[in-house]
Amino acid sequence: MLKIDDIHVYYGAIHAIKGVSFEVHEGEIVALIGANGAGKSTILKTVSGLMHPRTGHISFMGKDITHTDAYQLVRHGLAHVPEGRRIFLQMSVQENLDMGGFTQKSVQKEELDRIFQLFPRLKERRYQVAGTLSGGEQQMLAMSRALMSHPKLMMLDEPSMGLAPILVDQIFDIIKELHAAGTTILLVEQNASKALQIADRAYVLETGNITLSGTGAELARSDDVKKAYLGG
Repeated sequence: MLKIDDIHVYYGAIHAIKGVSFEVHEGEIVALIGANGAGKSTILKTVSGLMHPRTGHISFMGKDITHTDAYQLVRHGLAHVPEGRRIFLQMSVQENLDMGGFTQKSVQKEELDRIFQLFPRLKERRYQVAGTLSGGEQQMLAMSRALMSHPKLMMLDEPSMGLAPILVDQIFDIIKELHAAGTTILLVEQNASKALQIADRAYVLETGNITLSGTGAELARSDDVKKAYLGG
């Protein structure tokens, strides 16, 4: 579904991503784990068209999207839930959802019903200003807004960041539900233990390079991963 081939990404003179290649197959959960500053968020921004690689290629559903703009990629079925949620704070929950569905001709009741079934708390706060929601509720809204575009691939950047443990469990349960319903997921997450528990495959990113790859279970058993990311 998604193929990243030898991409090099720069911030000015800073070489942030150094020849990274990996794939995401349809129906998978693929996790990118690594320390702060490793380049995980930069990869997602590059895939979603917010940044472009200087060299290398990215293809999605068999089409070259290396230099495609972000708004066009949403129409192709690629959704990005950014780090820090980035919801529209002055708009209501409903207005945020409407914005997420801007590529659809109309927002259907069935779509909203599905969202509110996954996130009943948002239904209770449907007309509440989004900036007044708790951190966990804002994360739910960011995910819901992305779902409104009917994504084939959903990219989640640090969905558990700053959340209480009980909410982290809830967010990961929802990710598993979305996957079970047919959404392919690329997950960037500092909570390596949680990410590897649900990932079909995973990659370890260090200073712009992929240093390890394997199934989620294989990496969870790796001594290097345990030492660096799992506290083992």
